[in-house]
Amino acid sequence: MASTMPGQTQDRQPGIEAEMYPAPDYAPRFKGSGRLAGKVALVSGGDSGIGRAVAVGMAREGADVAIIYLNEHEDANKTRDLIEAEGRRALTIDGDVGSKSFCEAAVDEVIGAFGHLDVLVNNAAEQHQREHLDEISEAQLERTFRTNVFGVFFLTQAALKHLGNGAAIVNTTSVTAYKGSPALIDYSATRGAIVAFTRSLSEQLVKKGIRVNAVAPGPIWTPLIPASFDAERVAAHGSSAPMGRPGQPNEVAACHVFLASEEASYMSGQVLHPNGGTVVNS
Repeated sequence: MASTMPGQTQDRQPGIEAEMYPAPDYAPRFKGSGRLAGKVALVSGGDSGIGRAVAVGMAREGADVAIIYLNEHEDANKTRDLIEAEGRRALTIDGDVGSKSFCEAAVDEVIGAFGHLDVLVNNAAEQHQREHLDEISEAQLERTFRTNVFGVFFLTQAALKHLGNGAAIVNTTSVTAYKGSPALIDYSATRGAIVAFTRSLSEQLVKKGIRVNAVAPGPIWTPLIPASFDAERVAAHGSSAPMGRPGQPNEVAACHVFLASEEASYMSGQVLHPNGGTVVNS
């Protein structure tokens, strides 16, 4: 496989953006036009990677932004500074989205700080490479589903008490939900669950005026990559995509910003595919 990035690894999930080289590109590629003016957004996994790019992009469009992260304080503080540099208010909340009580408390904290909630972005996730199915332990299976699926349910349940007509939910899934990944079977299964969750919840909430959509990135340069794979695979990340390279977080986040805005007012239950040219059945 062709080399696309310097080989590197990290020893913990979901990874630290401050340790990556080159640094992922999170900066919005557009001038703000007030598409989210007056809105409050909550982004899980918002400290780094796609979540950071989403948070900064939404701030540029006028939203105050709260981010949830596990324990990557340096990355989270950087994202907070970036949101505030866009002239918006920021809130950082650390904890595990796999805990229902934490999700409820986090949403309460957002409401206490900002008074309302208009956009929920379910983005937090983890993945663990295993070459054979029997290498996936019960503990890993439980952990991956708790973060990637249970966390989406818990956070959405808590947020729905405060979302009203005109609100938007945007879920991050993955190209692996459509084409699979032989070394990420449990992760891919969780991403397929998010697609089904998005479509089903969309039908439930459409009459309430709440839109539910998703984004299915391909190989993106985020901390999850060196935290998941060995240096050789990291060095080749994205080489199999038709564009021959990994995408950057800001090439994905624009999809989340669009789906959260009124520009996507006639879209619900849909999935966008910033994946470097891979054709999938959406």
